[in-house]
Amino acid sequence: MATGNWRRAGVAGAAIGVIAAGAAAGVAIERLTVGRSMRRRARLALDSSGPYGALRGTPGKAVADDGTELYYEIDDIAPGAGTGSGTGAGGAAAGTAPRRRRLFGRKAPAPVTVVFSHGYCLNQDSWHFQRAALRGLVRTVHWDQRSHGRSARGVAQSGPDGVPVTIEQLGRDLRAVIDAAAPEGPLVLVGHSMGGMTMMALADQYPELIRDRVVGAAFVGTSSGRLGEVSYGLPAAGVNAVRRVLPGVLRALGSQTELVERGRRLTADVFAGLIKRYSFTSKDVDPAVVRFAERLIESTPIDVVAEFYPAFTEHDKAGALPVFLGIPVLVLAGEGDLITPSSHSEAIGDLLPDAELVLVPDAGHLVMLEHPEAVTDRLADLLARVGAVPTETNVGPHGSTAQPGS
Repeated sequence: MATGNWRRAGVAGAAIGVIAAGAAAGVAIERLTVGRSMRRRARLALDSSGPYGALRGTPGKAVADDGTELYYEIDDIAPGAGTGSGTGAGGAAAGTAPRRRRLFGRKAPAPVTVVFSHGYCLNQDSWHFQRAALRGLVRTVHWDQRSHGRSARGVAQSGPDGVPVTIEQLGRDLRAVIDAAAPEGPLVLVGHSMGGMTMMALADQYPELIRDRVVGAAFVGTSSGRLGEVSYGLPAAGVNAVRRVLPGVLRALGSQTELVERGRRLTADVFAGLIKRYSFTSKDVDPAVVRFAERLIESTPIDVVAEFYPAFTEHDKAGALPVFLGIPVLVLAGEGDLITPSSHSEAIGDLLPDAELVLVPDAGHLVMLEHPEAVTDRLADLLARVGAVPTETNVGPHGSTAQPGS
């Protein structure tokens, strides 16, 4: 097939994929005026030097109710951590479990486990900065949603008779991960975007789990519903046109995976511009962090993008949020988020009036990568409030994505 056809398919695939993942349409003009070979060399240099996403823990697999294997990793508490010494992040290597004391022949109570759920077209590495800061201080579980990262393709979605993904299914997946990786002890649930919706679906289907075991929750850049009304910063006419054609275009692209993926590679510059525009708001974000976000989103195949997208317009879990009443909750969003606007976080705050609502200035959808210090600070405070870490714990340096000298 001619290169022009690949290019057209790539532009369409990039636009659709980024709309769904955290971008919609529009690209910085300067991206189109810099030499292609220069941009390619810059991407290769950043790929070879960037440390982001390199953290690994003790691996494990959970099995969803339809047989899908879900990959997770555990970072355990370092020996001596959690004693109130406030020694900061770091400690022993991931997976080093503390000695479990026995009291009258019985195990000591299980520690608090913090379960991180990532967003659409991302994977567990999107929590890189928070994971680095909390490592060794508290037991954490990071998992990849079905068809993302190292998890298997959704069994129920595979083949010609596959069924669409639902947010309800993701809630059941989270339950399977909890049962496998944290079968006992108190839980703190943390979710970004689709990950926050997954937490709501868990609460909707398993309210007793929230009441019995969840001691804290954090909803980051997410929504409880009405996503079909989001404009992505486009004029009304433009977004209405996108909504009319999007379902059919996605189905077509999802059936031409190889063609679209090749086209996406040929239009990497347009794709990168879309991601930056709709993932970040700050003008001084480290290019290596921007490239890291590109790699995360680029790794999601177009057929996965297609099979997940309809679930978001159907998502409505406002009725599940009251299950979280009575426990400490953090609701945090970037003020410039065009994908799940901060007004959606304010709506969650209205339903959870005792929650801490934090709107981060000059931040977009990937706020945990753009302003990691703000996100980590509020998460650490939440963990201290629920007793997961001592109140005097110093989480240590948790990174800044600003370019040097900014």
